Amino acid sequence: MQNDTRNACLKRLSRIEGQVRGLSRMVEDNRYCIDIVTQVAAVRAALKKVEEEVLRDHVAHCVEHAITSGDADAQRAKVSELIEVLGKLKA
Repeated sequence: MQNDTRNACLKRLSRIEGQVRGLSRMVEDNRYCIDIVTQVAAVRAALKKVEEEVLRDHVAHCVEHAITSGDADAQRAKVSELIEVLGKLKA
């Protein structure tokens, strides 16, 4: 992973960690259900952004490297790996 991507993801994940702690407090405090669900949706959206950023970095560097390397086995492996993870993201 590129340093700028790693740093951006770590920053986002720190914010998400705070959001999750806040969610836990909301549940402990027996807050209104819809408020909790709204915050859960916000955490999921934030995690989705991290997922997209990591995937974008992977394609831009790891997959691109396999393609430009000329190594057919590495190319097949990266494409297979990408198809598998994309399938999981749809589920």
